[in-house]
Amino acid sequence: MESAPAAAFMERERLTAEVTFSGDAQAAASSEGAERLPTSIIIKIRRRLPDFARSVNLKYVRLGLRHGGSLTSYLPMLCVPVLAAAAYSFVRLDVIYLSIDLLSCVAWLGTAMLLLTVYYFKRPRPVYLVEFACYKPEDQNKITKEAFLDMTESTGCFNDETLAFQTKITTRSALGDETYLPPGVQARPPRLNMAEARLEAEAVMFGCLDALFESTGIDPRRDVRILIVNCSLFNPTPSLASMIIHHYKMREDVKSFNLGGMGCSAGLIAIDLAKDMLQANPNAYAYRLLHTVRTHKGATDECFKCVYQREDDVGKVGVSLARELMTVAGDALKTNITTLGPLVLPLSEQLKFLKSLMMRRVFRAKGVRPYIPNFRRAFEHFCVHAGGRAVLEEVQRSLSLEDKDMEPSRCALHRFGNTSSSSLWYELAYAEAKGRVKRGNRVWQIGFGSGFKCNSAVWRALRDVPAVSPPGPEEKACNPWADCVAKYPPKAYV
Repeated sequence: MESAPAAAFMERERLTAEVTFSGDAQAAASSEGAERLPTSIIIKIRRRLPDFARSVNLKYVRLGLRHGGSLTSYLPMLCVPVLAAAAYSFVRLDVIYLSIDLLSCVAWLGTAMLLLTVYYFKRPRPVYLVEFACYKPEDQNKITKEAFLDMTESTGCFNDETLAFQTKITTRSALGDETYLPPGVQARPPRLNMAEARLEAEAVMFGCLDALFESTGIDPRRDVRILIVNCSLFNPTPSLASMIIHHYKMREDVKSFNLGGMGCSAGLIAIDLAKDMLQANPNAYAYRLLHTVRTHKGATDECFKCVYQREDDVGKVGVSLARELMTVAGDALKTNITTLGPLVLPLSEQLKFLKSLMMRRVFRAKGVRPYIPNFRRAFEHFCVHAGGRAVLEEVQRSLSLEDKDMEPSRCALHRFGNTSSSSLWYELAYAEAKGRVKRGNRVWQIGFGSGFKCNSAVWRALRDVPAVSPPGPEEKACNPWADCVAKYPPKAYV
């Protein structure tokens, strides 16, 4: 049985809304004291994410060093002593005479040329972001929180207690009154079928791509050679990638990839996949991809099943969230940040972190607080997956970020809701719309997903991005904030 201090510590370390099915309800109710709802769902509130700064695993620090220190990156440095040896062999001044050792000189110069040749062909290849577009639905698909609650009540599927619970959650969700639901969901009765889901997917994908191709001047029939699509839960046959290829009549040799079931972090997984396949010319595009760090905790059952699609007791298919979700998310976040730190943090921050770690781990000094690196010295813009209000607040607390740093994430959640893996791009679009992205600025995108995964991407802006202006009546805007960014941030995220 858990002691009172240990229980209090666990309560301080977590914050989540846990959902369990009826099979877990009795055990959870007896141990946690939660109230059992008539729909066989239990909601329990924990207080905060695990504090990753207090339990840093050194193997993830080493992993980060390996990410940034491949053998080819050290080849130019190896050429320095080789060239010095060649110069020494070419002209050696002895006490009595001046001699020239041509054989040694040629050998050393040949070694240096070999190292430089290997580096030229094996050097890290830069990847650049040309442009990105975010989908903005039609105004008739907007729905207020009040209309959403009226809609759920009109279905007749919920009793008074569950409706009261939904009202409580909705009012605290930090979503605004201009979010969207697809027409099939808003219809009475709802049209929940494969045909309606395909129409929704086509509207989102083709709406984005039409604006993107128009903005960049890319001909999808001729210029697109690689296509990567990700969607977590909707995976039809033919695939979403095939739907895009068919719609735009793309070339026959296009390399297509369709990622499914990878959760809200799949967008950054797609970026990592594209990074391995692309090479571009410098200084022509908006952003350069500096780093991608992917963390996957799926080796353990606890992590693998914390977000799980299955049927409930009456055969309804849904996604269950385990009580360990926030603990798993915190551990994945800790691993990802620990791996990313050596790649992005300035040397001064790394030395402060190392000093704190040595004092606590090696010298066992008491009263030494764990040092949380100042990531604001490594990045100018933060795009945290807008999965919910509580998660954003706890990530801000854990990383000691300011309200201005979290503004893009909070505004994206308020205006568009939880847009899954694409939320990171709505957040970057917000920073661009405000005119805040300047040349040389670094952007950190971090997303979470089932499995359980935590992924990061780091970009550097290659030019100033001007603030957006409202588009014309016939113009398709890549930035979904073009006509509403002046209203943000709101006075309160309610």
